[in-house]
Parts: sequence; structure tokens; C-alpha cells
Amino acid sequence: MEREIIRTQDGSTTIHLKEWNECYHSKHGAIQEAKHVFIKNGLALFPNQSISILEIGFGTGLNTFITYLDAKELGQTINYVGVEAYPISEHEIQSMNYLEELDAFDSKTIFEKIHSINWEEKNDLSETFSLIKRKQFFENIDDIEKFDLIYFDAFGYRVQPELWSTSIFEKMYKALKPNSVLVTYAARGVVKRSMIEVGFTVEKLAGPPGKREMFRARK
Repeated sequence: MEREIIRTQDGSTTIHLKEWNECYHSKHGAIQEAKHVFIKNGLALFPNQSISILEIGFGTGLNTFITYLDAKELGQTINYVGVEAYPISEHEIQSMNYLEELDAFDSKTIFEKIHSINWEEKNDLSETFSLIKRKQFFENIDDIEKFDLIYFDAFGYRVQPELWSTSIFEKMYKALKPNSVLVTYAARGVVKRSMIEVGFTVEKLAGPPGKREMFRARK
């Protein structure tokens, strides 16, 4: 599938899949979307805590990197697991301009380490942030009550509806501890029905720039 690097409306880069006309992040702003959906409406619910995060769709590492940066401000200790079936290439990694757009050149070695560490191995990026990258299809996730927060950042329902099925959300529900949270940029009725069917309580929130709504689901 042909891929190209594009610049989104907030200046940050993403990967565009031409055949699907689908991007790894919002065309309206990759960084804006990550901060609104996953940080403001997810990570920020757990200030001054030690939490475990599961990311569905590790992709370019943007959500991981922003979480690393913001967790320091929020006083958090993070155990982070990023799941990705198709890791991006070295060229694509080097083409992402997140250090520039986030003014985070002092954390350049962290961004590089996020991508250079071995898959399937736990690595400490700092004293308060550990990362495991798992090369895995989402349907093979079998964690039980392990996570406090899930970033559900799969490709959109339009191109991969199977990733938004009841069976996938059942796995997400099982992977979460009691009183935990899943956040996603999605806001389709069919997605909400699948979440509710497996036991989630779903709330509709204002979406990131360019998108009217998003979902936050609670166990």
C-alpha cells in the first residue's frame, strides 16, 4: 500500500495511506488530536498516580512521546504498552517533525529510544516511564485487568470496521482494571453500541479540532 508523509493543519506530520485515503492522525492536526483525545480526556484524569496504559495503534510513537512529556507535568509514573501489527519504517520515523512542533529537542534521545528499543522487551525510558512495544494483531490481545487507561487509536471504522467490533471491545474491557477508562477519537453510533454491549458506560465529549465529537468509555 502506497504511503506518503504529509503535514497536517497544525504543522505536525503524519502518514497518509493513499489507497484508503486514511491517515495515522487527523489531517486537522496530529498533535492537536493527540493532546485533546488522549491527554486532556484520558491521561489528565490520573494526576499524581502510577498507572498502566495500553495503546491500540502505536504507529508513529506520537501518543507515547506526548504521554512521556505530559506525565512529568502531571506527576505520574507510567507503565506503557504500545501494540502495533505493522511498525513504520526508519525513513518514516525520521520524517516525523514532533521534536520541532512540540519544542522538545531536549527529549530527542527519548523519542529516538521509543523507536529504537527492541520489540517485546520492557525498557525504562526514565525512572518514571517504562515502555513495552508489542508487535501484535489487536484480536490477539488477551490481557486481563492490567490497565488503567486505553488509548484506542486504530484506523477508522470506514476502512477497518473489524477493529471496532464487539469482539475487540470485549478484549479491551477485559484488559482494563475496574474503574478504568478507554478514550478514542471515534464517535460513531455503531462503535458506541459495541462498547455498551460489552459493559462500558460511554460518554460523548467534544472532539478535537475538525471533529465534532469523541467517546470516553468507563469500566
